[in-house]
Amino acid sequence: MTESVLSPAPRVTVILLAGGQGTRAGFGRPKQLEALGGKPVLRWSLDAFAAHPAISGGVLVANDDVITAVGPLPDAWISAEPGTERQQSVSNALGALAARDDATLVLVHDAARPGVRTDVIDRLLAALQTAEAAIPTLPVPDTLVEQAHGDAGDAVDRSVLARVQTPQAFRLGILRRAHAEAVEAAATDDAQLVRRLGVAVATVAGDARLHKLTYAEDMAILSGLLGADAMRTAVGMGYDVHRLVAGKPLWIGGMEIAHSHGLEGHSDADVALHALTDAILGALADGDIGDHFPPSDPQWRGAASHRFLAFAGDRVAARGGRIDHLDLTIIAEAPKIGPHRDSIRGRISEILAIPRERVSVKATTTERLGFTGRREGIAAQAVATLKLPEN
Repeated sequence: MTESVLSPAPRVTVILLAGGQGTRAGFGRPKQLEALGGKPVLRWSLDAFAAHPAISGGVLVANDDVITAVGPLPDAWISAEPGTERQQSVSNALGALAARDDATLVLVHDAARPGVRTDVIDRLLAALQTAEAAIPTLPVPDTLVEQAHGDAGDAVDRSVLARVQTPQAFRLGILRRAHAEAVEAAATDDAQLVRRLGVAVATVAGDARLHKLTYAEDMAILSGLLGADAMRTAVGMGYDVHRLVAGKPLWIGGMEIAHSHGLEGHSDADVALHALTDAILGALADGDIGDHFPPSDPQWRGAASHRFLAFAGDRVAARGGRIDHLDLTIIAEAPKIGPHRDSIRGRISEILAIPRERVSVKATTTERLGFTGRREGIAAQAVATLKLPEN
């Protein structure tokens, strides 16, 4: 995924539609849960939106079993019940956004299109600077004909046609009005409802990678378009150390552990999560934790380190990659890490929305040698193994 060229904009939210059963795909379960490149189809859209700097949150419209299966929602995301039809699902999401003002910018997206790209989002948000609504479109490359009883009829002028994709962008006020006045009307997307109000809908260039998953064979097409099969292995290493001081809580691996001393640092000084963050950033060749969260910046004073690790995980998702394995070693004379090891593994898997089986946590001492042996500090080292698209 390319880097965003827009500066962060406030009050941009997403309505992500994942309530359908997708029976035509023939997977035996909702198609949004089918694995693509090692993660559910729905997770691709969630991760892409969560990584975009202009988006402040969203509403996932899905059944409880889908929400449970896809893993934790990104920060500032909520859920809403799906309706029997797409229009009702959007209306339910609008109800969940009742507290938002009409100036809020909204992206409505179908989870069956996992190839969300930063540049398409940027083009849509740019179009909303002068329009009430905008949609991504692609030209129609094939010859089109009318068809009756299996026979080809006259050719249709494809020069005036376009293929419409999602996400589609709206000012929240106009989307609310379109749905409020569409009680008896049906439409296959929200832009049609807006156009019925007499409101112009701007178009921006779409992306072939926004291909829609409708049939089982579409999975092979999406794998090729998204590079889900053409992946390379990337490995990064991380190391961190903090001094032990009296009178502070001790945070290790995202867990507060009872101890006489805590770790000193600008944030909560969680050496384990800092080492993991640097390992992931290293595998991405994306600098280190200090580059993204400098100690000179007061906003990170006392910050919970799970925010840093989640950020690194979002960077992986934004590149279309996945975390294959994490190996963490905590070096401390005290406290004993063993009783907390499983809890730490669970917390790390929760932060990064990866299976617990991909997280290894070990602990060792230095046989009372050095600063850790003298109980002056705690160190951690980590190795992250990622799969990243070849491109």
